Amino acid sequence: MTEDDHPTGPALRRILATPGRPELLDLLAEELSGADLTTLLLEVFRRRAERLAPAEVLRRYRTDRFVAPAPTDHARLRRAEDALIAALPAGFELLTLAPLVPLAAHTAVATVDPRKVVATIRGTEVAADPTNALALEAAHRRAAALAADPRSTAPVRLAASQRVVRAQRFTGPGRLAHFQLFGLVTAGRDTGTHAFERHHLLVHLRFALRALAAAGVSRTELRLTALDPSAAPVLAHLQTELADSPGLDLLEDPDRATGRGYYTDLCYKIHAVVDGLPIEIADGGFTDWTRQLTGNRKERLLIGGFGLDRLADVSPPS
Repeated sequence: MTEDDHPTGPALRRILATPGRPELLDLLAEELSGADLTTLLLEVFRRRAERLAPAEVLRRYRTDRFVAPAPTDHARLRRAEDALIAALPAGFELLTLAPLVPLAAHTAVATVDPRKVVATIRGTEVAADPTNALALEAAHRRAAALAADPRSTAPVRLAASQRVVRAQRFTGPGRLAHFQLFGLVTAGRDTGTHAFERHHLLVHLRFALRALAAAGVSRTELRLTALDPSAAPVLAHLQTELADSPGLDLLEDPDRATGRGYYTDLCYKIHAVVDGLPIEIADGGFTDWTRQLTGNRKERLLIGGFGLDRLADVSPPS
């Protein structure tokens, strides 16, 4: 998306076209230190908050898409979450993530437009995907392991359920700016012959099939995409290992457009098939995030994310 294509483009040009303001953006973005910018913005929002009457707060609550309650039934959402937690393989640590991550956590290593993330005035961002925070924690732990043993192959397996916020507009009924995601990551070291990729991706996918079955999904569609020819042996291994999985339609999706540049090597999508229609529930694959975060080209990372609101909607009532 270019600057002109983004909805803020015309508005930003209008603001900067006002006499005396052309240097405002450079001043705020580049000349002030992070601490000074925070101090300035805190005072700006303090003054704005003091001017708001209770009636205006209520009006904003009625109209702001970021603050409306979700239409998802809470009991069904909780059952979907419990199904995924109960299906986690041994060795995964379930974390309680903070609702905020450092500024650029979603953009420094991934191809996410910063304008799709809700930034705060304190140099942080509201969580938009639990896998980004999990990747940071995994990189932190792997860096510590490598400091103790430069050839450490000990994997880091983490998972979390988190309510996240995204700033782009979603169309359609019930599409809010916030939703619940269940994320899991496995970080480790390349040991050759795609051993890391074959083993850990199979663990992630078997977990997904087991969890969706526990949530009441009777038929599942798994679409695999090899993004690089070198991933062909991994793809063949998965097809062999998962071929006899009950209720599974296993498909190759070489023409997948989304995720290219975001994932490396191989990625997947998982759909629940309801009344013959596929409904996307999960998305995942390999990324180079821990490689970038640690500065070690041998590091490997596998991520996966599950939409709990969607899973709750397609799961049968208790």
